[in-house]
Amino acid sequence: MISFAHLIQQAFASGASDVHLFPHRSPSFRIDGQMLSQSNDFAPILPEEMENLLFSLLDEKEQSVLKKEWELDVGITQQLADGTQVRLRANLHRQSKGWGASFRMIPRTVPTPDEITLEPSLRELANLSKGLVLLTGPTGSGKTTTLAALLELINQKKKKHILTIEDPIEYILEAKKSEVTQRELGQNTHNFTTALRSALRSDPDVLFIGEMRDLESMQLALTASETGQLVFSTLHTPDAAQTIDRIIDVFPAAQQAMVRSQLANVLQAVVAQILLPRADGPGRIACREILTGTNAVRTLIRENQIHQIYGAISTGREFGMQTMEKNLVRLWEEGTILEETAYAASTRKETLLKIRAKM
Repeated sequence: MISFAHLIQQAFASGASDVHLFPHRSPSFRIDGQMLSQSNDFAPILPEEMENLLFSLLDEKEQSVLKKEWELDVGITQQLADGTQVRLRANLHRQSKGWGASFRMIPRTVPTPDEITLEPSLRELANLSKGLVLLTGPTGSGKTTTLAALLELINQKKKKHILTIEDPIEYILEAKKSEVTQRELGQNTHNFTTALRSALRSDPDVLFIGEMRDLESMQLALTASETGQLVFSTLHTPDAAQTIDRIIDVFPAAQQAMVRSQLANVLQAVVAQILLPRADGPGRIACREILTGTNAVRTLIRENQIHQIYGAISTGREFGMQTMEKNLVRLWEEGTILEETAYAASTRKETLLKIRAKM
């Protein structure tokens, strides 16, 4: 049977961000955003071998859930030959040809703001005392990593109680100046809603919700922000305007005016993030759109003028705002990414070219 320890050892050594297992196929690693088959080092995995491998990674309770639900998200720690502990976020699932899985490699330590090129306006978010901060973008865009860096800044500098609710826990935060409580769905709590309700009675100063996934979690996040907590969370929306629309549209029409008012009062920032392949070396770099909760932005939300949000970001540089297109052009001009990378990543290509022509 394929050795999981050897598989992760190889992935770790190659700098892979993800490991994918498919029945009847050799493992694939995602390296710098590209899926690369490891057929030179690993034979195709037979369905029976896959089942044995995946179930060997789970405890009895997790095995029972996977057999019943046919899918499972779980955190796994694997020890390498030199004693290094590698943290993995795993998704195990049934597919048409048998069992499959994907594993996200979680760095051993929380990255510093410099390591993830965190903008000054984003570093300032760690100094907030209350409100709502949202990180958005596609799966695998580094949202949790960026939030972990912000939480670690708070942990290092502030005497706070940081409480996280995750599915599963990715970065392990060791208490420093702050006290830290981390709860994992399925291990320390049965569901997000119950955990969120409990969180509001646990005296947190900072609350990290792994994902705002439904109406109730969004409402509880808004409530926590209103009652004095600093709340961080994620969504899979591509930009700030669509993030605001998404939150409001989840609620029934009769409640939307109230929700717009709530959101306008508590929103501190929306950061939309993508990861792009570097042209100046190996690896990827984050490119971000940043919206901050200025009075003008709050008015636009309250008055349902969401279509004007992009314009507010374009003219909000003095408040730490930047559009995705402006950031793409900057990275392109610096030689950090290729022209074709910038063009492919932009959803406003005409705007991108106009910004480029002015520089």
